Amino acid sequence: MINVIIADDVKILREGLKAVLSQESSIKVVAEASNGKEAYELSVRYKPDVVLMDMRMPDYDGGYGTREIKQKLSGVKVLVLTTFDDKETVSKAMASGADGYILKEMDNEQIINSIKAVAGGINVFCDNIFRSIRKETSVPQDARSLDLTERERDFLRLICDGCDNKEIAARLFLAEGTVRNGISKLLEKLNLKDRTQLAVFAIKNDLV
Repeated sequence: MINVIIADDVKILREGLKAVLSQESSIKVVAEASNGKEAYELSVRYKPDVVLMDMRMPDYDGGYGTREIKQKLSGVKVLVLTTFDDKETVSKAMASGADGYILKEMDNEQIINSIKAVAGGINVFCDNIFRSIRKETSVPQDARSLDLTERERDFLRLICDGCDNKEIAARLFLAEGTVRNGISKLLEKLNLKDRTQLAVFAIKNDLV
């Protein structure tokens, strides 16, 4: 059984999704949240397999909820389900550590299959989001040809978890300046511009 939390600020949409998912015997909706903070708090309580996360919600958005869940609750997957596919929203979701990104315009079967895939450890992105990710990553090489060090891979993994330099330093027992310099060198090595592109690169190359 795949336990799911639905996070969306529109009640009628939550109810509609719950009705759709209740028709699938392998999925159970255990709770509903109206913003990112509630999604995190309910995730602490119910330990779901997947959180269906809208991105734009009042007070605490989906980026906040995704980041909190991915940083503090190992094993909980976050599948963004939203109507927005603009660069800013996609980048925020990716940098927060989302395990997938799909749009509400998808049909019910595609949404159900995406939940199953993410629960099984497969990153899922709808076609136009995947094309956007590929466009954002300008590096032609794949990760195997770049000879990344173990520390560089750790940096990429923690950036995808939404960690800032101070948090990365604490987790890796490094000085914050060492982390800052290491990430700057990694950006130069990969010919990328910012942390969001590092996260996209890591996901594209299955490094997280």
